[in-house]
Amino acid sequence: MAYPLKNLTYKQAKQALAKFGLNVLPEAESKNILLIFFYQFKGPFIYVLLAAAILSFFLEQHINAFFILVVLFINAIIGTVQEFSAEKAATALKKMVPSYANVIRGDKPIKIDSKTVVPGDLLQLAPGDKVPADMILVRSHSLKIDESMLTGESVPVDKIQAEEKHNFDKNVAADNSINNSNQPLVDKQQACYAGTVVLNGRGSGYVFATGVDTEIGKISQSIESEQTKPPLLVRIEDFTLKITYTILILIALIFLITLVRGDDLGHVFLLGVALAVSAIPEGLPAAITVALAIGMRRMAKVQVIIRNLLAVEALGSCTYIASDKTGTLTVNEMTIQKVVLADGIAYEVTGEGLDLHGEVIPSQEINNNQNVKGELGLLVHAGLLANESFLEKTSEGWQGQGDMVDVAFLVLAAKFDIDYQDTRVRCKELAQIPYESENAFCASINHFQDKTVLFVKGSVETLATMCTFNDGVNLKKLEQQVDQLASNGYRVLGVAYKELTTIPNNIENELAGLSFIGMVGMIDPLRNDVISAVESCKEASIKVAMITGDHPKTAMALARQSGIATSDMLAVTGEQIAHAFAKGKAAFSDCVHSTRVFARISPHQKKQIIEQIMHDGEFVAVTGDGVNDAPALNHAHVGVAMGLRGTDVARESADIILTDDHFASIVDGITQGRIVYNNIRKVIFLLISTGAAEILLVLFSLLFGTPLPLFPLQLLWLNLVTNGIQDVALAFEPAEGNELSQPARSPNERIFNRLMIERIVVNAIVMGCLAFTLFKWQIDSGIAEQEARNMTLLLMVLFENVHVLNSRSEKLSIFKQYFFGNKFLLFGMLAAQSIHIGAMYTPGIRELLQLSPVSLNQWLNLLAIALVLIVVDEFHKLISHRKCNQ
Repeated sequence: MAYPLKNLTYKQAKQALAKFGLNVLPEAESKNILLIFFYQFKGPFIYVLLAAAILSFFLEQHINAFFILVVLFINAIIGTVQEFSAEKAATALKKMVPSYANVIRGDKPIKIDSKTVVPGDLLQLAPGDKVPADMILVRSHSLKIDESMLTGESVPVDKIQAEEKHNFDKNVAADNSINNSNQPLVDKQQACYAGTVVLNGRGSGYVFATGVDTEIGKISQSIESEQTKPPLLVRIEDFTLKITYTILILIALIFLITLVRGDDLGHVFLLGVALAVSAIPEGLPAAITVALAIGMRRMAKVQVIIRNLLAVEALGSCTYIASDKTGTLTVNEMTIQKVVLADGIAYEVTGEGLDLHGEVIPSQEINNNQNVKGELGLLVHAGLLANESFLEKTSEGWQGQGDMVDVAFLVLAAKFDIDYQDTRVRCKELAQIPYESENAFCASINHFQDKTVLFVKGSVETLATMCTFNDGVNLKKLEQQVDQLASNGYRVLGVAYKELTTIPNNIENELAGLSFIGMVGMIDPLRNDVISAVESCKEASIKVAMITGDHPKTAMALARQSGIATSDMLAVTGEQIAHAFAKGKAAFSDCVHSTRVFARISPHQKKQIIEQIMHDGEFVAVTGDGVNDAPALNHAHVGVAMGLRGTDVARESADIILTDDHFASIVDGITQGRIVYNNIRKVIFLLISTGAAEILLVLFSLLFGTPLPLFPLQLLWLNLVTNGIQDVALAFEPAEGNELSQPARSPNERIFNRLMIERIVVNAIVMGCLAFTLFKWQIDSGIAEQEARNMTLLLMVLFENVHVLNSRSEKLSIFKQYFFGNKFLLFGMLAAQSIHIGAMYTPGIRELLQLSPVSLNQWLNLLAIALVLIVVDEFHKLISHRKCNQ
């Protein structure tokens, strides 16, 4: 016999929380800021520059060596600040991921934050839950737990409830004094452990360990985890490695050429260092990390929590959204509006949502000889007894706990003047089958009117296979009524019963010969923002599909209302999916792409549909909330879990969590994902094109036999001003406004596509040619090399200032952008220019960089030359736009 389910009062729970602390594992220590700083000196770019500094020192170019080290030091400080800030942002976002536990407190079931679970709490487990603490079972019904994360064994573990004969003192639990020094000695089959996942069945039990005292808590103290880098960052780092190898090969070739020509070795070395400094975009990895972190924070503001940086990049590539219906497209507030008894007599139910004020009104005149009141009462009782939900009044109004379908039956009972709590006490539950989505029904055996009665609630199709219909009930007419209700957007559920002579050992054996009582039609209206969100998806060339377990006609009614389905489109059912799958891949693909509405779909069929859509070239985002959605969420390109009603296993399987469960939030997330990806491209374009221009400067000096236009120190200064300020500012670029009017990019599209390569080449040639022309003209005019370099360096700084404006958009003219849209960028431009002009007047730095002040007239002339870059880039954008429209 199981133990009495005593539970904590709110006061006892508060005292236990103060005694034992929060139910959390110790967080991994944040990276020490000094370690982050030293980590900045790791990487191929840095190694090349360090080698240049060491060689400079041995060649007695001490100033060069010192300045290279200073620049590396400053760059490391900037990188440290960026990485530390990004890590803090990521840590803050992790804390926003919801985690809940269902407990009984004060004799009421409530949902609480998992971290407030305390020893002695009576926990309730359902499929999809992550067990929040170590507990011993006192109730178990077909409970299966995935303990692979603890044991490594992939086979689910069957759990049984503890019995009197075991060494578990029920009084310990009842007195709420369970602690680590008084842990129950039970078989592992009777205990559930924190972090494991409920796959099937139901269970209740008492918590005996929380936080670091749990099994996973002990393990976690000896384990360190390292976050995986997102593919985008891996590709960028691979790109930087290739640049490094290219630089070394180029330097080796130039060294051989100049050595054969008999040039001075010191000059050759200086040329090589200049090339290395020009080509290396030192701040690129850090700037991209910052861009991704900014994207994560922006997504959080639109209720989209990113669980890994990959999703920031991936969400913007989405071409197909496979959404479930309830709670995502709809408000998840079920209201029973129709009741139809087995003999066809119908009722209208007034009132909406959780408002208990309403009436059950006959739709037609009723013959006094009909025992309608009794039959209707039987239906209401069946609905509230085969039910796991709870309803209570709070300061904010009535609140429901549990499945909203079950809550709707409790509201119906209140409208029928039945106190469901009193009824549950009087009609004691003797056994139950909890609701499982794959079964599509739940059952309960209760003492009812001095009899033992089995009540079953579920889909009408499922119940029809369990019922025996007498001559007074027309099955065909019932099917027509189901179709009629479903066609009007109602979700239809039936209820049935059976009188028993004894309490069976196995309820499943009694699921035949039931008497059908009737059905209800409940409505869950669309969210207000769904229609506009679906329209935005269409504008962005993103297909939207609904995959649900509901009746096909219910699904079609809501799909047409939302704009997902056209008037001539038909729903594909699970039965049709199975038939097409059996025919082969071609037939299955045709079936999947013939519609945007899938109804009566089982969990494994949902995964099959997603796999086929992905196989056919779509980049798929899938929404889900249940344990059975986990395979599809895990398999999709982007898994999106519901934060409010989603199970723990669904959230763990997903890349993204919606904190408000709104479909529109997915669309907002896609918009932000596209913004992030575009901003990363802008940063890359800015750094690579300016680096390419600097390389051209060095190569032109080699080809035309002139002195170096800029010394390595000056190139390092130039890159520091650019990389340290303006590239990071680009990561803060707001939306251009046309993100959803553009088709989704191909997932296989390279960062350096044809358009970016064209722009890099054009802008690099313009900057490199104009800067070298200015330098050579000055040298040919007899101007001293130092003064010529001073003017050339200032021109390059101005080029950077102007070019960052070109970088704000690949296609949109700068004259069509809001100039003050990115205040960080304006500050970066002013800061870069001000720092350089300030260096001209600062003793020490001025001599080190060989700078000198310029007149306002000279500065304006150089600015005029720099503005040519805007003209050229605008002309290129115009030509590219015309090509796209041809």
